[in-house]
Amino acid sequence: MVEEKNGWALGYRRIAGLDEAGRGPLAGPVVAAAFVIEPHFKLDGLNDSKQLTEKQREKFYEMLTSGDWEYGIGVVEPDEIDRVNIYQASRIAMHKALSAIQPAPDYLLVDALVVPDTDIAQKSLIYGDARSVAIAAASVIAKYTRDRLMEDYDRLYPGYGFAQHKGYPTRQHYEALATLGPSPIHRRSFRLEPKKIEETLNLFEEEGT
Repeated sequence: MVEEKNGWALGYRRIAGLDEAGRGPLAGPVVAAAFVIEPHFKLDGLNDSKQLTEKQREKFYEMLTSGDWEYGIGVVEPDEIDRVNIYQASRIAMHKALSAIQPAPDYLLVDALVVPDTDIAQKSLIYGDARSVAIAAASVIAKYTRDRLMEDYDRLYPGYGFAQHKGYPTRQHYEALATLGPSPIHRRSFRLEPKKIEETLNLFEEEGT
């Protein structure tokens, strides 16, 4: 908790970590989470969500959202992603997550991005989910929330395999796109025209993946 301790040493008391999940997928929303950390906070084994198994993420998600700590979640849907681009959509999702916490934190630790439209002091950290416990907590909440949303979409739009790949650009996903075409939750700005899909499948074939 070095980054958090530095913030407390500067006099801040309500420090929040922010992270997002879903910048790279071809389909579905981008989801951000904000998590307020306190000096006595401790959860052994908590780490960047990408370093945890699905079962571990579920366990930590349940503990982090149990009511003992403050957190917020922000979701930006594919149509808005297409309208503003994924970078801006990720920032908007973080702002939504932050706005869900009242009273507001007085200091933000943000994974790689900057939260827009706020006067709250903030620090952007590259690989923040590995450097800040607060960001790691936010990453778990964001990732788990988005995964559950994609599982819901899998039932709503069967055949794409959303429950397996969560919208990421796998071979299975591109094969489904070639057969079914884009669904209502696909990001049209992510080059999903038939020619691009065919080119990508050819690359999978050449690479043997």
